[in-house]
Amino acid sequence: MVGDYVDVEIKNGKGSIENIHPRSSMLIRPAVANINQLVVVCALASPQPHPALIDSFLIMGHHSGLDTVLCFNKSDLEHTEEIKKAYRDAGCKIVVTSTQTGEGVDELRELLTGKITAFAGNSGVGKSSLLNALGVSYELETGAVSKKIQRGRHTTRHVELLELDNGALVLDTPGFSSFEMPKIRAGELENYFAEFEPYLGRCKFRGCSHTGEPGCAVIDAVLKGEISKMRHESYKSLYEQQKKLKEWEI
Repeated sequence: MVGDYVDVEIKNGKGSIENIHPRSSMLIRPAVANINQLVVVCALASPQPHPALIDSFLIMGHHSGLDTVLCFNKSDLEHTEEIKKAYRDAGCKIVVTSTQTGEGVDELRELLTGKITAFAGNSGVGKSSLLNALGVSYELETGAVSKKIQRGRHTTRHVELLELDNGALVLDTPGFSSFEMPKIRAGELENYFAEFEPYLGRCKFRGCSHTGEPGCAVIDAVLKGEISKMRHESYKSLYEQQKKLKEWEI
């Protein structure tokens, strides 16, 4: 896997892998190993942010035991503050960036120092442009966002380990279609939404799914504005998705 530590033997100018060292972490799709941080990149506009996609990346990071940073990119474009507030209130580590104005680039570079970081996010959010701005060893190809469908054209076609000019190592990865939501039970999904925690166990019915039951403490908190409606809608979408998993798939 990209990111593996290996022993290589050189014979007649050619190398062969003799041993793969134990991995500290591993993702299956994409196949990467030994990363210790995940930066989830989301455009504030063009394309419009999709909370359920963002949350699937955050859950993947949490499930894999990685330090996770949510990077809201393209802050120079017109956008609302709602989504940033929702994730700040949820306790996410957030950095706001723009490759056009330079906002947040130094802050993000500092977060990468001394770590091996995977960049994740759907196509068109500006991952490759961010890595170029951060100072990768060579220029990465960048792509435009289709005006018709508001999706990016895939410019990263494979997983590659890159070195920044400050010595940090990063993995530029393909768009979201190459990522896979962890195989977790729908009933466990509540544990990945930190803002739900104060209300868990306070619902009227045991085993409450927090999707529509009467007497649900989480839904009551949403109605009172204590939990973001946007985040709760994302939770419900992911709950329905995970509910379709068969027990043998988990």
